[in-house]
Amino acid sequence: MNSPLIDPFQRAINYLRVSVTDRCDFRCVYCMSENMTFLPKKELLTLEELDRLCSTFVRLGVKKLRITGGEPLVRRDIMKFFRSMGRHLDTGALKELTVTTNGSQLERFATDLYAAGVRRINVSLDTLDEQKFADITRWGRLPQVLRGVDAALAAGLKVKINAVALKGFNEDELPTITKWCAERSMDLTWIEVMPMGDLGNEDRLGQYWSLKDVQARYSEQFTVTELAERTGGPARYVRLEETGQKIGFITPLSHNFCESCNRVRVTCTGEIYMCLGQEDMADLRAPLRASESDAPLEDAIRAAIALKPKGHDFDYSRQRLDGQMPRHMSHTGG
Repeated sequence: MNSPLIDPFQRAINYLRVSVTDRCDFRCVYCMSENMTFLPKKELLTLEELDRLCSTFVRLGVKKLRITGGEPLVRRDIMKFFRSMGRHLDTGALKELTVTTNGSQLERFATDLYAAGVRRINVSLDTLDEQKFADITRWGRLPQVLRGVDAALAAGLKVKINAVALKGFNEDELPTITKWCAERSMDLTWIEVMPMGDLGNEDRLGQYWSLKDVQARYSEQFTVTELAERTGGPARYVRLEETGQKIGFITPLSHNFCESCNRVRVTCTGEIYMCLGQEDMADLRAPLRASESDAPLEDAIRAAIALKPKGHDFDYSRQRLDGQMPRHMSHTGG
């Protein structure tokens, strides 16, 4: 029963992203509607159920566990879950426990995260302009996030900034954001905006800024060295020789990254999505709650992995939103 998880295309699944809540204290325009209807709490997996589910995946060969949301750090008592997961780091069964956050709660939790065994975090931050930050997050306050980033660095966490590339919004900030990250020895990853969620008047085609253009702009200002490094994830990397920092590009649209996909995502309600850009999913909550034995859960996980598709269908090339997903990004987990 403990043989590794291998999908139909012979990719080993050793990376799990788990959303612990659909709630967030921001309402970023590319992620959520402003007036979101959140799930009833009884539908969410309890912290104990999340522990059991994640521990089962670790037993089946998952080596990297990323906690996402919504905003994961707004979930009540979430540090109990992080501390509990730390036992798998202690045994060596889990190689990395990490989190993706909007940074709003880091000033409060950075030290606790480090104590729980977290060593790296990703902070989503698209602009360093206070007014633009308020506009894109709707509810966010930039100074709070910047204090959180400083607190994380002070706690010993390695911070990577994730910025969604948005045409007409943060194009002019590329040098500013890059310099700010370099001054703090932080790597930076740019992400193409993905066609997910019915967000009313948000213009996906109008927002789309190809990362080919982003990389070209770096080449105008820096000596750019392509890196062969792969983390098993979707990012491709370059090094800016003048600053020494690593810049990542996640390009689901201009460069499909599916051939090396080693991950699955589980939502806060126990749905496993085998691909971010497909609607194929399976329910893990029912087998989790049906028996005190983990055998039904393991069977359900293996059955889901056996259905993992080769890749997604995101495509802007025909000037329409081919492959658009109706669910919000916050539902699946960043």
